[in-house]
Amino acid sequence: MQSLPMTYESLNSLPLWAHMATITLDEMRGVKLMNRIDTKYVLAEDEVLTLLEHMAECGYRVQVINGVRACRYDTLYYDTALRDMYVAHHNRQLTRQKVRTRTYVETGLTFLEIKNKSNRGRTKKRRTEIARDNFYSFAESAEASSFYKEHGRYPHAAISPALATRFVRITLVNPRLTERLTIDLALEYEDMRHHTRASIPTMAIVELKQDGNAISELKSTMLDMRIRPLKVSKYCLGTTLTVDGIKCNRFKAKLRNIAKRLGTNEIIKTNK
Repeated sequence: MQSLPMTYESLNSLPLWAHMATITLDEMRGVKLMNRIDTKYVLAEDEVLTLLEHMAECGYRVQVINGVRACRYDTLYYDTALRDMYVAHHNRQLTRQKVRTRTYVETGLTFLEIKNKSNRGRTKKRRTEIARDNFYSFAESAEASSFYKEHGRYPHAAISPALATRFVRITLVNPRLTERLTIDLALEYEDMRHHTRASIPTMAIVELKQDGNAISELKSTMLDMRIRPLKVSKYCLGTTLTVDGIKCNRFKAKLRNIAKRLGTNEIIKTNK
């Protein structure tokens, strides 16, 4: 099987794009799905091309921004000094919140985003645009501070930058414009408090975003590929890999499952 090159440049030059229909950012605005059900999968890099080829045959379109199909994302997660948001996820609290700033590199847009998970398994995301200069300190924006005061669960003064993540994302949409499919590759993590870095070089995280648990070609394809859903959080994986001594029994078990799924123990961790 052909191996997928996990770089921004090579992902944007895949021969597949020549015969896969596209959708513009403006056309995608009607498929935001800010209140949704998410289904996640972990794939090995050499399985992603197979998935993309099948999705193209099923009429899925790939989002293109300024000629770019695999787009760069810079994300900064905020948390308390004791990382209460991380711990809530680790302890399986059904109702929880994550706070992050995110820059969409291809457009230059930056947002403060607040994600809430309900006890019914739905994800509701709220966001407000901020200046790029406020990426590391959204409190400097009066509008962002007001937004957080209205929607944040933790005291504003109690949270600070915790984990930076960088990755390349391919976004697909189905022919009926009722679901989005994202594929995140080349993930890199950095703990912002101790500057420990980590990555899982052969991993891809696939996420299906739907209004409800509807029939999906993606779900059928995953069954055919013998890939089961796996609940995974980029924030929690990155924190487990980069923060020494943090409570992580449940996530370490998940990392072992991921390594088995990928057929590798190639988790890179460096201190800088």
